[in-house]
Amino acid sequence: MRFLHTMIRVYDLDAALDFFVNKLGLTLSRRNDYAQGRFSLVFLSTGAPGDAAEIELTYNWDQAEPYGGGRNFGHLAFEVDDIYATCARLRDGGVAILRPPRDGRMAFVRSPDQVSVELLQRGPALAPAEPWASMPSQGEW
Repeated sequence: MRFLHTMIRVYDLDAALDFFVNKLGLTLSRRNDYAQGRFSLVFLSTGAPGDAAEIELTYNWDQAEPYGGGRNFGHLAFEVDDIYATCARLRDGGVAILRPPRDGRMAFVRSPDQVSVELLQRGPALAPAEPWASMPSQGEW
């Protein structure tokens, strides 16, 4: 058995792609538009060698309201080379850092559809550094 993908429904496909591709840095693997069913499936990957897992964004063209958030989904988790640089890039792109990497190891952000995304430092934790070390958490993550 191998893990294939996680599916999340998105209300605004352009906003979701901006977050996951432009800000988080994932790669668009493929996109299928189904006019008869009025939905699109967009698959994203890390592009890292040996990492075949994907995120499937399901966009229902006629969805009139944003999907209700639920903590029961949990979160997506990504390992990053430099948690501080990743959080700075996301923050500079307008993404709120809800749980800052105070410990040099872990941070949380949310997608435009309120999907919780955990960022974990590859290898050992980085030494505590500002502005992250004294930054408080905010909202739900």
